[in-house]
Amino acid sequence: MLQFPENFTDELDWWMDNYFEFEVQTSDETQKAQKRDITLFLDYMLSQTGSIKRNNWTLKVSRGFQSYLKSQTDSEGKPQRNDRTTDRIIAHLKTFAKWIHRIHPFTLFNPMLKIKLSDSGKFLDIDNAITSEEREKLLDVADNLVTLTALSKDKHRYKDKEKPQLKYKRPYRDRAIVYTLTETGMRRSDVINITIDKVNFKTKKIYIKGKKTYKYQISKPGINAVKDYIKKERGKDFEKWQSNTLFLPSSTVSRGKGKLTPCVINNIWNKVCKEAGISGKTPHSSRHAMGIYIMKKTGNPAAIQKQLGHKNPAYSVQYSKVLEQKIEEILLDR
Repeated sequence: MLQFPENFTDELDWWMDNYFEFEVQTSDETQKAQKRDITLFLDYMLSQTGSIKRNNWTLKVSRGFQSYLKSQTDSEGKPQRNDRTTDRIIAHLKTFAKWIHRIHPFTLFNPMLKIKLSDSGKFLDIDNAITSEEREKLLDVADNLVTLTALSKDKHRYKDKEKPQLKYKRPYRDRAIVYTLTETGMRRSDVINITIDKVNFKTKKIYIKGKKTYKYQISKPGINAVKDYIKKERGKDFEKWQSNTLFLPSSTVSRGKGKLTPCVINNIWNKVCKEAGISGKTPHSSRHAMGIYIMKKTGNPAAIQKQLGHKNPAYSVQYSKVLEQKIEEILLDR
């Protein structure tokens, strides 16, 4: 728990040390970048104001720092930083300032609140996120895939009999995939690369290993859907593929290496969307929905970055517009 010392000087280097001790939970590599970016700002602030006391950090200082980042050039007169790098630095500062303001508010207001990212960066299509109502419809259809799409449709042959499941259908796998997408915000490429040994059923965490290891938290219904798939379907396909990959192709598939493709994930998603009466939404729409959900619950872009694994925090900060819209709705409703 954060405690103020008796000789508290309220300087930003103290706040930075405690920020990394109590708040930041990103990877070591990301933390190095965060510390480097915040330290760069503190050096600038000291050079401009002669102090790094918290209440000397004003909107004017923030705007001056942003201009300073854009104005620096190399020996050939070219910008030292591209817009993406500048946005990363500003995003790290916005998250740092927001944390300070939550614990010990600035005299006027958060000095990074009105600082905007550049218009030339990559913008996320947040508006295409699935809504909470659409999520419920998707999961409802996913829960009923066995009866909706997996049973034989031969009315004559099974007129008075219980219809069998089609041999190539994998309703429990498809259900688990839909749950994994909506309940983690995971990318398609990560879904197909999950290995069964990297699923921690006790802590409800899924680890994806690439150049770096990413950790996704999954909800209780999500992890239960994965358990159902493993218990009821995966074994018959494992006999053929002998693969450690969690989501396996059907054993009826003649070719392949025991791994699904992004195209298969798209087909599963589109099939469920069609049954749910939802159009225009992609698997990535569930990723945006997770970002929006976390922002509404925490108001913290760092929490989004942690769950979704954004390398550039500027992407996570874009979800802040959800809170801005919420504030507008509240004020207009007065």
